Amino acid sequence: MGGGGQQTEPGEPASGKAKGVYTWEEVQSHCSRNDQWLVVDRKVYNITQWAKRHPGGSRVIGHYAGEDATEAFTAFHPDLKFVQKFLKPLLIGELAATEPSQDRDKNAALVQDFETLRDQVEKNGLFRAQPLFFFLHLSHIILIEALGWLIVSMWGTGWILTLLCSVLLATAQSQAGWLQHDFGHLSVFKKSSWNHLVHKFVIGHLKGASANWWNHRHFQHHAKPNIFTKDPDINMLNVFVLGQTQPVEYGIKKIKNMPYNHQHQYFFLVGPPLLIPVYFYMQIMKTMISRRDWVDLAWSLSYYFRFFSCYIPLYGVFGSLALMFFVRFLESHWFVWVTQMNHIPMDIDHEKHRDWLTMQLQSTCNIEQSFFNDWFSGHLNFQIEHHLFPTMPRHNYHLVAQQVRALCEKHGIPYRVKTLWRGFADIVTSLKSSGDLWLDAYLHK
Repeated sequence: MGGGGQQTEPGEPASGKAKGVYTWEEVQSHCSRNDQWLVVDRKVYNITQWAKRHPGGSRVIGHYAGEDATEAFTAFHPDLKFVQKFLKPLLIGELAATEPSQDRDKNAALVQDFETLRDQVEKNGLFRAQPLFFFLHLSHIILIEALGWLIVSMWGTGWILTLLCSVLLATAQSQAGWLQHDFGHLSVFKKSSWNHLVHKFVIGHLKGASANWWNHRHFQHHAKPNIFTKDPDINMLNVFVLGQTQPVEYGIKKIKNMPYNHQHQYFFLVGPPLLIPVYFYMQIMKTMISRRDWVDLAWSLSYYFRFFSCYIPLYGVFGSLALMFFVRFLESHWFVWVTQMNHIPMDIDHEKHRDWLTMQLQSTCNIEQSFFNDWFSGHLNFQIEHHLFPTMPRHNYHLVAQQVRALCEKHGIPYRVKTLWRGFADIVTSLKSSGDLWLDAYLHK
């Protein structure tokens, strides 16, 4: 047992009990849904029952069951002292002195170098936001949306003016999407409660979606990007096969839910146009109602009340519904191309238990910086820096990029930067490559 000592049952309170000393092998054995341990700074915690109450959702913390969660814990929580108090009752012991601080085959030198970089970045104030930046960003969203309504209310609802209004509304929706992302990552205000409140306003009242749905989904993506069964963003519901591993596995098993060798073609029909107006909004409404998330539902309904109050007098009920769907259709194209250009062409595979830096760099890439690229993508052209430092305000990504690149060069980790058009094109070429792998395995293996 390696000095396992005071074992606790899944979910048993640790308070009042002598603390145990554990090996990595023991920790790794507690990784089932009903028995979850993890390690933070060499301390061992039993999170089995706490996971159900975890503000970020049970899945995101559960993805680190049986593992060292130190780097993820540090990355996601801007106020470490505040969240430490929630960990204290869950403490059941610590790693044996003979055990390394890193689990599995992680590079201790790389982990230490990244921790040093993070400390330096924090000392340089790069986790402090500029309130004016986010105020101006919110203001330009409201201005664009108001302009869209003014055009059709003052000059009529002809086809050209309606199209112009739709483009403006889609632009406002897309930019609001990037803004809610900032507040969702707690990267604007020092107090998390302020971030949560404004997040509900932006994603709920300005977009008609749910903050809790987004949080529980998006943080899983950050915790385990491009990892099957853990990153919901690569759960393609068997419509697409991704990467180099999944297509071969599907081919060998003779799984043919779709003609995957043509997925780079039907992607244009079912990916960009349908993700937001169909899949996301059906999922959002289902999630809010099934979880009885009445607060998020109220925020969401306030968006629809405002939208229809503005446009039913101009277009009628069915015309307003058509306008809203068309705006979602346009926004969905924008969203899909921007969010997938950083991930789909990258490594997509099963869990490999890599360190934070390696895991994020193998699943993300950057797009060249320019004023347009920064605005168009909500600074997610700095996807690498965003994934490494998810609570960092986006206007500081470019200030840390060179240090990140230097660290990657030191440890031989590729730091990929593309043009915007190459990023778009790589989505299609990677889908074609994966489809060809599937077809070859399906026919010959």
